[in-house]
Amino acid sequence: MNDQADGERRISTRQAAELLGVKPATVYAYVSRGQLTSRRDPVGRGSSFDAREVEALALRSRREAAAPAGAELSVRTSLTLIEPDRYYFRGVDAVGLASRYCYEEVAEWLWTGTLPRGARFTAPPQALAAARRAVAALPEHSGPIDRLRVATAAAAVTDPLRFDLSEEAVLGSARCLVPTLVGALPEVGPAGWRGDGRLARRLWSRLTAQEPDPDALAVLDLALTLLIDHDLAASTLAVRVAASARAHPYAAVSAGLGALEGPLHGAAGRLAHRMLVEALERGGAAPVVADHLRAGRRVPGLGHRLYEGEDPRATALFGRLEGVPQAGPALAAAREVVATAAARRGGLHANVDLALAVLTVSCGMPAEAGETVFAVSRTAGWMAHALEEYQERPLRMRPSGQYQGPRPPQPMPMPMP
Repeated sequence: MNDQADGERRISTRQAAELLGVKPATVYAYVSRGQLTSRRDPVGRGSSFDAREVEALALRSRREAAAPAGAELSVRTSLTLIEPDRYYFRGVDAVGLASRYCYEEVAEWLWTGTLPRGARFTAPPQALAAARRAVAALPEHSGPIDRLRVATAAAAVTDPLRFDLSEEAVLGSARCLVPTLVGALPEVGPAGWRGDGRLARRLWSRLTAQEPDPDALAVLDLALTLLIDHDLAASTLAVRVAASARAHPYAAVSAGLGALEGPLHGAAGRLAHRMLVEALERGGAAPVVADHLRAGRRVPGLGHRLYEGEDPRATALFGRLEGVPQAGPALAAAREVVATAAARRGGLHANVDLALAVLTVSCGMPAEAGETVFAVSRTAGWMAHALEEYQERPLRMRPSGQYQGPRPPQPMPMPMP
């Protein structure tokens, strides 16, 4: 096939596969990930490809394969693009998606590139029972990430297909794991309340004893959807490293949860929550901000190195929180935090942790609720990255260390007395 009627040199699937050094099925995997575009052949029964696009992809693949082990790590992805003032899921404005569709629908968009209306996730009874037993056995003081890690491990051992890394099997695990994590958390809301099946409704009763109202529930669903992925954050990179070693998807999610528990990643929402509570108790944010600055601490909920202005996730949440009457005091305190800090340290804008703290404070949720929302939401994003990584060359994430120790040979050490 060599069609030049439109100025392009078109080649067949077989020719594209030969250029890339892969099987024809892999060529279509590149198409599904947005790395190649195809066109149905109006005469034959197959597809055709732009030869220049295929040659460019082949060149990139050869360069990656030839790169030295110590080269700078660069991970190609078709999932999330971050620009200075906005971010996109598979090329579509993420805030626009999250404002129009629910969490489950956007998760499907990340996983498959399709948007099934009314998507719902159901936890398998055996996995849910095992996860609940495991979580119930933990000490009462266990944190949300402790519970989610244990629930993930318990769900894994009930899934006999967890070592099947085909796209169909991983998607099945993803659709089961997310609701299992929510269902394994202890309920604190009204007994017997179940909602309409949406994940946000089920999570609500695990976060607060307050009755859900439609406006606040919509904000929770928006937060879940906005947080679903954010390119290669530390936890997401951990997931991709595990998937590169062909760890099963539950193990990859466990790697993400481990990285998320670090104080510089997952705990930011807890600090912002406590700051807002203190600001409300003291009647203003100025003295609270002053205390943080006096102690040499950064003010929680401010600044994001990837955005020049306000975090677009925070902007979207603040806008929706304006329609929640009980959020008024916490929202005013958050805005005072931003204004106070900006007066003394210009250039700092609100990030998503501050906006999420407004939701958790105003809806009677505990300080760690933001971590729970973040971890549950990001599980879908981690699964999307695992799906991508399983299509890449195994063990490609193997940088070499720069040894700084004493040069060999060194004398054999003597044992301590």
